[in-house]
Amino acid sequence: MSSGIRHVQTALLMLVMVFVVGVAGYCIAGWDLVDSIYMVVIILSTVGLEEVHQLSPEMELFTSIIIVVGVSTALYLMGAFVQMMTEGEVNRVLGLRKISRDIKRLNGHVVICGFGRMGEILAGQLRNKKKTFVIVEKSPERIAEATELGYLAVSDDATEENALESVGVAKAATLVTTLPHDADNVFIALTARNLNPDIHIIARGEFQSTEKKLIQAGADRVVLPAATGAMRMAAMITRPSMVELVELVAGSHVAEVEVDEVALSSECKLVGKTLGQSDIRSRHGLLVVAVRRGKESLQFAPGANLLFEAEDRVVVIGPLEDIERFRREHGL
Repeated sequence: MSSGIRHVQTALLMLVMVFVVGVAGYCIAGWDLVDSIYMVVIILSTVGLEEVHQLSPEMELFTSIIIVVGVSTALYLMGAFVQMMTEGEVNRVLGLRKISRDIKRLNGHVVICGFGRMGEILAGQLRNKKKTFVIVEKSPERIAEATELGYLAVSDDATEENALESVGVAKAATLVTTLPHDADNVFIALTARNLNPDIHIIARGEFQSTEKKLIQAGADRVVLPAATGAMRMAAMITRPSMVELVELVAGSHVAEVEVDEVALSSECKLVGKTLGQSDIRSRHGLLVVAVRRGKESLQFAPGANLLFEAEDRVVVIGPLEDIERFRREHGL
C-alpha cells in the first residue's frame, strides 16, 4: 500500500477518534446526544456557528482542544487526499478493482507465479496462443512492465495462500511457478494442490535434487532450466540434425511450421472415425505424431486403425496455416 493511501487512512481514523471523544465529552458534561453531535460537527466543519449551550470554563478548555485537534486533523486529511490524487492513487485503486472483477470472471485459465525472465517469455508465448492467464508478482517494477504489455497482473506474494486465492487458483486449469528459489516453488505447488486438487502444476527447479520434492509437493511436471540447457548444448554437438528439426518445428524464428496439440470435443467430426478415415495427412497436409487419451501416456506414431474419441488430445505437425485451417474446419 502506498504512502498516500496510508496517510488518508490514518487521517480518517484520527478524525473518527476526535468525533467520538468530542461527543462523549459533551455527553458526560450533561448534554444530550443530538446536541453533542451537532456541536462536534460545528467544530470540525469550522462553519462558525455559536455553541448550543453555555460553556463552563472546563468545557471551554475541552472545546478548544477539540477545535485544535479536529481542525488540524481535517487539514491533514485534505493534504493526504491531495497527495493521493497527485500520485494517481485513485486511478490505481479503480484499476485494481477492475483487475479483481476481471479475475473473478476467469475460468480454466493459467496462473503464472513470477514475472522474471522465464515468466515474461512464458506470458508472451501464451498471449501468442491466445491463452487466458494472470500473473502474480511481488515486484512493483515488474508488475508495471507486465501491465504496460497489457497483461492481467496482480502485485502480491505468490507464496501466500490468499494471493493464490485472489487470482482464482480454485478455477484455474494450470499453474506455472517460475520463481528462482526452489523452496518457494515447492511451497506454491503444495498450496495450489490443496486449493485445487485437479489443477495442472508445472514448476521450475534449479537443482536436480529438488525435482522429487516438487513432485511430492504436487507438481505434475518439473522444468530444470540448467539441465535442459546443458542437454540441448550436448545435442547440438552430438545430434545437430535432430536439434535443427526441433528448432524448425518449435523455434520462434520459424513461424510457418509448428507442432500443435488439438483437443477433440464431443461435437468434433473426427470423433468416431479412425485416423485412416480422417484424411488428416492427405486433406490438410498434417502429420499426426501422437495421441493422448485421458491421463494415459502419449501414443506415438499411432496406426491408421486408431479410433478417435471425445476428449482425445492429438499432436500434429505441419505448416501453421494448415493447422489453423484444420482447426476451423473441425471447430477446434
